[in-house]
Amino acid sequence: MEPKEIISSGLLEMYVLGLTTERESAEIRAYSALHPEIMAEITAIENCLEHHAMVHSVNPAAQVKEKLFDTIVKRSANVTEQTKAPVVPIHKPFTSWKYVAAACIALLLGSIFFNYTYYNKYREAGNSISLLEKEKTDLALQLNTQQQLAAAMKKEDDEMRNKWKIEPVVLNGMPDASDSKAKILWMKNSGDVYIDPANLPDAPDGMQYQFWGIVDGKPVDGGMIITTTKEDKYRIQKMKSFGRAEAFAVTLETMGGNPQPKGKMYVMGKM
Repeated sequence: MEPKEIISSGLLEMYVLGLTTERESAEIRAYSALHPEIMAEITAIENCLEHHAMVHSVNPAAQVKEKLFDTIVKRSANVTEQTKAPVVPIHKPFTSWKYVAAACIALLLGSIFFNYTYYNKYREAGNSISLLEKEKTDLALQLNTQQQLAAAMKKEDDEMRNKWKIEPVVLNGMPDASDSKAKILWMKNSGDVYIDPANLPDAPDGMQYQFWGIVDGKPVDGGMIITTTKEDKYRIQKMKSFGRAEAFAVTLETMGGNPQPKGKMYVMGKM
């Protein structure tokens, strides 16, 4: 499939929402690695959903924070204390005959120096091991905490998705505008609608695209669409909300729009 076909297929929205199969997800990841425009589309969809989630976010219960901090305190209490280095015993020198005693003293001093030097090295090594073990324990604690936070965020994201019942809809080009496409994300529970008009042709001077919701067989104004901003393609934007709709469509109207569609219809998609 070409990047344009993938972008307009609705698969990317389903991929971001976690609704694709393992095979479809693997194919999308492969395509996004080869085509920057696909990765940019995925990022735009994620930003849209993140914005919606932030606008309608609900603070987690106070018990979640208490449970996380209780876990951190319990984990910190189990950190192993720094291992104490063993004391090297020093034996009394053998005291017989004058020369033997001198030799023993020399050996003893050498042994003391040797033991002291390696004792310091052993102690430094023990300190390094203790520090590494502490860092390992701290990293494990951080990882565990992050996993708990990620699990809590995923649960909240799943609850938000189920709550708002997000449904992607592809608006395909009409027979005389087959190259035109658009995509929308419709939040069934709230009625909020977001549209990505990136695959619509540039509107001629003095003209502007207008969004419509088909309710009981009649077109209802959904707002004017911005297709370019500072000569760049305009990405996902929020349109007017619909309590219910049978289909969605986009027509080309005079600048500012009309109460009822008068211009050419470019794309349409049924629910």
